[in-house]
Parts: sequence; C-alpha cells; structure tokens
Amino acid sequence: MSTAYTGVKPKLSLSQIINMSVGFFGIQFGWDLQRANMGRIYENLGANPDDIPLLFLAAPLTGLLVQPIIGYMSDRTWHPKWGRRRPYFLVGAVLCSIALLLMPHSSELWMAAGLLWVLDTFGNVSMEPFRAFVTDKLPDSQVNRGFIMQSMMIGLGGSIASALPWIMRNIFHVANTASQGSIPENVKWSFYIGAFFFLSAVLYTVFTTNEYPPSEPGKKDKSAQSRDGIGEIYHALVNMPKRMQIIALVQFFTWPGLFLMWFYYTTAVAVNVFGGKDASDPVYAAGADFGSLTLAYYSVVTFLFALVLPMIADRLGRKLTHALCLFCGALGLISVSWIHDKYLLYVAMTGIGIAWASILSMPYAMLSGSLPKDKVGIYMGIFNFFIVLPEIIASLGFGWLMKNVLNNNRLLAIELGGFLFILAGLICYFFINEKKSDGDETETTRLEIIEQKSI
Repeated sequence: MSTAYTGVKPKLSLSQIINMSVGFFGIQFGWDLQRANMGRIYENLGANPDDIPLLFLAAPLTGLLVQPIIGYMSDRTWHPKWGRRRPYFLVGAVLCSIALLLMPHSSELWMAAGLLWVLDTFGNVSMEPFRAFVTDKLPDSQVNRGFIMQSMMIGLGGSIASALPWIMRNIFHVANTASQGSIPENVKWSFYIGAFFFLSAVLYTVFTTNEYPPSEPGKKDKSAQSRDGIGEIYHALVNMPKRMQIIALVQFFTWPGLFLMWFYYTTAVAVNVFGGKDASDPVYAAGADFGSLTLAYYSVVTFLFALVLPMIADRLGRKLTHALCLFCGALGLISVSWIHDKYLLYVAMTGIGIAWASILSMPYAMLSGSLPKDKVGIYMGIFNFFIVLPEIIASLGFGWLMKNVLNNNRLLAIELGGFLFILAGLICYFFINEKKSDGDETETTRLEIIEQKSI
C-alpha cells in the first residue's frame, strides 16, 4: 500500500479477514504435526517416557527467546512492498517447511531433537507477528473477529494435521508400523504434506494482504530511543499493564496442562487404552494413530465452537466464559484416566476443544485493549513468556517427577494437567476485574472487547 496512512483503519470485508488469517492455518499445521507425532517419533527412536519432557524443550525455549525479539524487530520494520509483519511470516515459513521435510528422515534421537529446534525457532518467527497483525490491520470494532478467525484457522489446520497419520493409514493404506529406530511411513508422508500446507498458506496471506505504513514515521518515543532491543524488552516487561499481569498468570497455569497432553496423550492411548507395547507392535501403532485422530477431533470442536464463542461471551462476560471453558478442558483431561472404551476419548476431547477455542482467543481479547499501540508486537512477544516459561519448567523438571513420583504413568501426567486447568480457571474468574475503574481501560461484559479505546 503506497498511499499515506492517516491513522484511521477502514473496516475489512469477511474475505479480507479470511485472507489475513489463512497463514495461521499453515503455521498451526506445523505445530499440530509435531504435537501429535513428536512423542511417537522420539519413542520410536529409543526415548523413554521420562525423556520426553526434556526433548520437547525446543518449543518453549525458542519461544522465550525468539518471540519478544521478533516482536521488537517487527514493530520497527517497514518496507514499501513487504510491510512490517509479512517479511517475518515468509522467512519463517520457508525454513520451517524445510525442517518439516527433513524431520521424518531422522535416524537418531539427536537428529530429531535438533530439527525440532529449527522447526520451533522459525515457527515462532512466523507466528509471533500474526497476533500483532490483527491489531495492525483491523479497527477496534473488528479486532475480536480477527482473533476468532485465527482460532477457526487454528482449529481447521490442527484437525487436518493431527488426523493425517490416520488418513494415510486408513484411506491411502500407507504402513503405520516401523522397526525400532525408524519412523513409520504414514508419519513421514504427514510431514511432507505439512510442509506443503505450511508454506502455501503463508504465501497466500503474504500475497493477498497489504499493511498500513506508519502515519507518522518520524515520531518516536524519545525515552525508547536511548534503549537497545534488550533494554526495551526489559522496560516493557517491568511495566506490564495490570490487566496483562493477571492474564499472564492465568496463562502460566493453563499451558502446562496442554503441554502434558501433547507430551503423553498419543502414546498413552497406544499403551494404556489399546494395550500396545512399542513402535513395532501393530496394536501400539493403531492406538497412536487413533490418538492422533481424536486430537484432530478436538481441533474440529475448536473450529465449530469458535463460531458460537462470541455469543456466549457476550452473554456471560469474557472472564466467566474463559473460566468455564477451562473447566470443560479440565474435565476432558482428567477423564482420560477413566476411559477404557476408545470411542469415549471423543467425549474427553470435546472438552479439550472447547477449552482450546477459548485459550486461543479470550486471553488475547481481554489483553488487547490494555496495550500501547506502538508496542503491540513486543508485548505480544512478552505475553508468550507466560506460555513458554511453564513448559521450560516442565521440560527441565517433569522428567524427574515422571520417573520418581508418577512411575512413568502417562495418564497421571495428563490428569495433573487437568488440575492445572482448574487452578487457571479459578484465577481467571476471581482475579480479573471486568468493572470500569479509574486509570484502566473501560471493561464491559461484552465480547466486542476491542470496541474500547487502546491507550
């Protein structure tokens, strides 16, 4: 967009909002492929259950380091053709797609772990600017629609990605077993397809959207000019808005529950529900494929529930809506331990899908109105701290707990995640204030949250 931007954002059509969200479909494709399959890949290559948390350290650590840096950089980037956020979408997508193509050729545990670091680093490069992209592009009255559309794309991408191993086995009859030290063919083809969707979806958004140039490129925060990137990130961190502090605490206890599910759910289904032994056992392979299929189902629930979530939050308020959704997710996680009939896993995953739809939108919706407009990217990166820090803690310490306290029982780990959901829901309901108060942005009980004026 070459014309000067006056600072007034026009309302976008539904097709334009879809175009700017399609890239998230591809990004989520990459994330859900690894969430559904990396535990299986690691165990196929010889890892024990207590090794898994440490091997998943790549995602949170790269998120902790990469997202605030990319947020800071993208806030200060402008190119007349490529804009502010889109260069990061593109570079991250190209390198992530290469990692997805290489991952199924891992022959050693260290190789798979190393490629996961590459995948997660550049996945964060692509993903972080997308949250700021919504605030950049949409007027206040449409920001909610932007986040909900991202949730729908996440649900759609995640459902297809998680189901791919089952689809490849049951529709295309690709082998789903492999000797110890190898990766099954249906998992390999899932990663190949994932690389295609990741890159093509991001390219679609890059080439069908534009960005608004800075309306006052010469006007800068004088106090910020004296700080370097690290100093600016630190300054923003210690001066977080009060609202952000509470929502960050909710995130801190929410995400470990998700991580424990992603660490152990697929293999728990294979071993505890189906009774399989290892990667060479056809019963184990069938269980792992079925577990991936139920993960795909919860992403479908996420997609569908996102359609009605605005109406629910409009009636109940954002904090009560988010708390109730977290309680649904807690029931879903805890109930996995009670299930012996594989088809009841769909009931459990319904609760997870409801929670996931809210996790992907409500915290950002509650947060958005409290952020300074010129620091949206950096604050979205800092907000990610409270997603990745608990995963780092879990990755470094949960292996010991798994081995010495839970006796490598995958179901107990998933159940613990459910209780963390309950804690997060209680914090959300009792500590987030939705009433108007002096010095803060106007709080309402409507989901049209971004109709409030950003500071």
